[in-house]
Amino acid sequence: MGGRKRPKLADNIFNRKHNLTAPNEGQETPIFILDNPSRDFYFPVTVNEVKEMLNRLPKDHTDHLTHVWLQKIKKADYLDGKTFQGSFICGSGVYLIVLNPFPKDNKMRLGKNKPLKKVLNYYKDFTTELKEDENGWFLKWTEEKIKQYYLESLLIHEIGHSIDSFYKRYWSKATEQKRENWADNYVAVWADQVREKYEPNEKNAL
Repeated sequence: MGGRKRPKLADNIFNRKHNLTAPNEGQETPIFILDNPSRDFYFPVTVNEVKEMLNRLPKDHTDHLTHVWLQKIKKADYLDGKTFQGSFICGSGVYLIVLNPFPKDNKMRLGKNKPLKKVLNYYKDFTTELKEDENGWFLKWTEEKIKQYYLESLLIHEIGHSIDSFYKRYWSKATEQKRENWADNYVAVWADQVREKYEPNEKNAL
């Protein structure tokens, strides 16, 4: 549900729509939008932390981005597996990265069936603490590690998709696997160059 082989970002991406307008000429970009998450979720990263991470990458990798949206989700949608950890959406002059919040109990729900090894391998650099309760299987995260994952993997993965889209490398339904491989490889190259340790945000500590 909450965690997959890859962040749930390619599913139906061509059918997703945005209601944003392209920035005006001379307007500072990316424009940041911060929703108030529901009571069961929190954003592991701040706007300033995202800005700092973007600034660590080459300018020509990110200067096409127009918006970054920390977008709220519904708990029911999360439990039904209908939400995205992150996604990239473009159209009508908008290049948008969406980051969704994380459960406050720091449990990434994986469903009733024990997750496949390839799913666990995707997150193994950040957590290997697999557990089961009455609601199914989940990966237990620390606040520091989920912040690190959002900044060093999820965000950078989405930037990889945005570059792919901007330069129209593999941006078609027929090349979905190549698109995912491109974004994964982008993370593999650039995560090491921007990595640093992040301290937990006290106000979100459990």
